[in-house]
Amino acid sequence: MEKKFYITTPIYYPSANFHIGHCYSTIIADSLARYKKLDGFDTYFLTGSDEHGQKIEKKASEAGLEPKEYIDKIVDNAKDLWKKLGITYDRFIRTTDEDHVDAVQKIFKQLYDQGDIYKGEYRGKYCTPCESFWTESQLVDGNCPDCHREVQEVSEEAYFLRLSKYQKRLEEYIEAHPEFIQPESRKNEMVNNFLKPGLEDLCVSRTSFSWGIPVTFDEKHVVYVWLDALSNYITALGYNSDDETLFKKFWPADVHIVGKEIVRFHTIIWPIILMALDLPLPKKVFGHGWLVIDGAKIAKSVGNYKDPREYIDLYSADAVRYFSLREIPFGSDGNFSEDALIARINSDLANVWGNLVNRTIGMANKYFNGNITNPHTTEEIDTPFIEAIDNLKKDTDAKIEELQVSKVLESIFDVLRASNKYIDDTTPWTLAKDETKKDRLETVLYNLLEAIRVTNILLKPFMPESTAKVEKYLNSQNTRFEEAKFIENQTYQVTDSPKPLFERIQKEQ
Repeated sequence: MEKKFYITTPIYYPSANFHIGHCYSTIIADSLARYKKLDGFDTYFLTGSDEHGQKIEKKASEAGLEPKEYIDKIVDNAKDLWKKLGITYDRFIRTTDEDHVDAVQKIFKQLYDQGDIYKGEYRGKYCTPCESFWTESQLVDGNCPDCHREVQEVSEEAYFLRLSKYQKRLEEYIEAHPEFIQPESRKNEMVNNFLKPGLEDLCVSRTSFSWGIPVTFDEKHVVYVWLDALSNYITALGYNSDDETLFKKFWPADVHIVGKEIVRFHTIIWPIILMALDLPLPKKVFGHGWLVIDGAKIAKSVGNYKDPREYIDLYSADAVRYFSLREIPFGSDGNFSEDALIARINSDLANVWGNLVNRTIGMANKYFNGNITNPHTTEEIDTPFIEAIDNLKKDTDAKIEELQVSKVLESIFDVLRASNKYIDDTTPWTLAKDETKKDRLETVLYNLLEAIRVTNILLKPFMPESTAKVEKYLNSQNTRFEEAKFIENQTYQVTDSPKPLFERIQKEQ
């Protein structure tokens, strides 16, 4: 049976240029997609932009532009940012794409025809920045519970999705599929705070603005955000089109990666839409934490961030990728700061990984003109070291299944640290002084080169640029994922001029 893997980011709202928080979700998804692809899976990685709604209409008007014209610039900027970060998506879907618009109109009509969407009137509190309706009891100090800004009283004709009809079925599904909502804390929050109190039917159309997908049978209405935005995960694959090949191959999604603030929409509204369409649910929704700066969520509305390209240009795309993945335990909030980024570069990338590569290749050149084979002159110290190298892939595979990317990198760097300790314990410079220890010296260097090769293979999904350099330095043919294990006999002819992978950074005071 063919192994397939379909992963998505949320589609981002392009009201302003993207920040490091958007990068975080996308780097995670890109790394997981790369890992699975290298591991032999047929992968599909989707990201994109959610382009309709009142806020975009308002922002465009303030800028003196048509909404699409306003968005196009931001989307071009986002695609450039993804390119600089080495993001390798299969499709960047825009909710203004014709195939998406057509499919959403068909979905809306189908749900209306089968009685899951009905016409009514909406009265309630509306938060424009969040594009969310709230009941009085959900407000916090009279304000939006998500962004804490003022809400407006609104009343308008609208179509509604019968969430209440599917509540019991969704509760039973979540109970029967404990892996569906992750981490566990998010599942408990969804069940206790939203499902148990009872679901109200959801407003899925608006008449008070026009920037949206028209409802085909009632054109004063436009499809409201969540039915439009969430459907992208299936419309991107050709659902409701003349060619559903990708949809049949990849749906259901293996994992939706989303920020914790939109878990509710992905684990309550989206599953109900799919149930109403009689489609399978995604296997997993993972709600990750926020990157915060000084305790505050990084947000366009707050303006507490730099353009991520500033960090990329100063420190490299791989350094930004590594920091984002390693610093934050997946699921928890994590602090982003330039000082913390520099500390990670210095401690892990320069001192541990870069230092190991340079020391080992330097000694291979100094003592053997860069040509290393394995004389098998082993000692007791070699056994646990080789076992750690050999078992690493099994360990990282298990952690990838749990989406614990930070722990994957921790495991890889544990082997890199063990390699530096192995150098200190075996003292190759001492062995080099004794001609009778030449075979032992070569065995030590061979073991170290194997550690570098195996860790480098497993680091490829996370730091593609740096691992490509190491691959050239080692000049080994065994660079595929299935070769991420200790190989007893191969020949190394390493480069004679490796450049440091990462320079230590001294920040100006």
